[in-house]
Amino acid sequence: MSSFSVVHLPNGLSLSITPVFGGISFKLNEIAVNASVLPPGWTIVIQTEKNHWNSQQENLSPLQCCTPSAIPPGEISTPPSETTEDENEDENSKEGNHHSRFTTPTLNSDSLFISSISLPSASNFKPATSPTRQIAMLLYSTLWWYFHQPAPNPQISTEESKVTPDLGKPKGEWRVYIRLQGIFKGKHLMQKLERMGLVRTTDSFVGCVPVGLHDSPGWANMFASRRTFWQIDPRIFLFKLSPRNITPRASELPGNLGGDSVTLTKDMCGSGPFSLSECTSFGVPSRYGDPFASGSNLPTFFPPPPLEFISTNGILHPLRQKPPQQGEVFYTRYIPSLGQTLSFRVPSLPSNVPPTLNDLPISHKKSGSATSISPSSSSGATSPGGYPSDLALLSRWMNNPRVSRAWGLAGPQSVQENFLQTQLNSRHSFPAFGCWDGRPFGYFEIYWVKEDALGRLLPGPVGNYDRGIHCLVGEEEFRGPHRAPVWLSSLVHFCWLADNRTDTIMMEPRVDNTKIISYLQAVGFSKDGEVTFPHKQSALMRIRRENWEAPLL
Repeated sequence: MSSFSVVHLPNGLSLSITPVFGGISFKLNEIAVNASVLPPGWTIVIQTEKNHWNSQQENLSPLQCCTPSAIPPGEISTPPSETTEDENEDENSKEGNHHSRFTTPTLNSDSLFISSISLPSASNFKPATSPTRQIAMLLYSTLWWYFHQPAPNPQISTEESKVTPDLGKPKGEWRVYIRLQGIFKGKHLMQKLERMGLVRTTDSFVGCVPVGLHDSPGWANMFASRRTFWQIDPRIFLFKLSPRNITPRASELPGNLGGDSVTLTKDMCGSGPFSLSECTSFGVPSRYGDPFASGSNLPTFFPPPPLEFISTNGILHPLRQKPPQQGEVFYTRYIPSLGQTLSFRVPSLPSNVPPTLNDLPISHKKSGSATSISPSSSSGATSPGGYPSDLALLSRWMNNPRVSRAWGLAGPQSVQENFLQTQLNSRHSFPAFGCWDGRPFGYFEIYWVKEDALGRLLPGPVGNYDRGIHCLVGEEEFRGPHRAPVWLSSLVHFCWLADNRTDTIMMEPRVDNTKIISYLQAVGFSKDGEVTFPHKQSALMRIRRENWEAPLL
């Protein structure tokens, strides 16, 4: 790996990654300006097994070769094992050194553990409410870095495939093994991480070894795979906290949507037991919200609701959860290949009502009420910050001849306003704007197939949680094959994260739209026949969860 790199976490924080003696150092860059429950830094030991094993033998992993002698002295900050250095040298001379320094990822020969943590000062940061959850955050952040590395060759060699050409050989899962060393030697820690879904094992048995033994065979073979990792909602493990006693910048205060001045008083903090400084430092989201902002010291993730059926127009379907609210950001991810942050948010209709503190899309905020906020005007042409309003953008896009030929919604702004109102009031879909570094570039719709017109035209059964996507790119500068597959794969990624009961995602582009069909095929969709609508002939494109591995980076 390179001597220095930076990885951007989905909650907006970034980590500096530096190789150090005996491992790799992770340092949080925004420790002085942003709120985080992550400590300032930590160190991992990551190694690669020299001899690749037969991947078909499920019980064989790098951990079976991870003896204490394979770790050079001084590389970890945890107590050494009972094996002496002389015994290590004798064992190494007999068996050879099983491991080498990590340089690039391998398909299933890498293993790691967290060796040390740099704890923050209690005077500047709130202590971790749960050490186990904090360690889970560190492991998740480490895996986020690891699975952003160049993907290894997926082909594996077996006895049966030794004469098969390389491109025709079977494919394996990209896994990294989590060694039961360092921080992970904590009592029952690995069991908790497994129940969180962060690590897995093929040893899915109770076992005969008494509970509590550190070297229980069922917990010594833990791993994380890329396929599973990218189906974990990052809000389960990552969120933001605020430093204590730090006065926020004016642009960060509630109500300052457009940079206008605002007077913050004790009345805005309510009559609760919180001081003014605490009220102003709990992590105010940006203009369109922050899905990771938390003032309650808890993650912002909530599981989907249980199954309950209702009937709509004679169709029995699950009762759907309310979608994100107007202006709410529901997906954000830094794209290393483009050097930009991609986000999706729900568009907002213009309003002449002055905003209040409670109207802002702030999640997990401390209780309070707003009684003194400088009002900011809003119209259908501009937003409070002087930018074009969402309605103005949508109107301009829909009047683009290229877009109008597909959507047929050209006309005065009232046409697009009625359209957007209809979409915001839909019970089975919701509209979205895609943004590059906060700048809107396109309009999208995410819908439940079963209640949609598409569901009534499909010949076979439709899953209760199958989803569909409509899309258009309005800004010409953001078109092209280097961007379209990225936002397509990100929309698919969101659908998998939104509800783990979603197994299939569909799109129905017009059959003559060969460009978007090729983009869909590039990100894993396959054509599954055609569908005849009253207004168009569509190619039915599907992607299934079991065939999806990761979003494009």
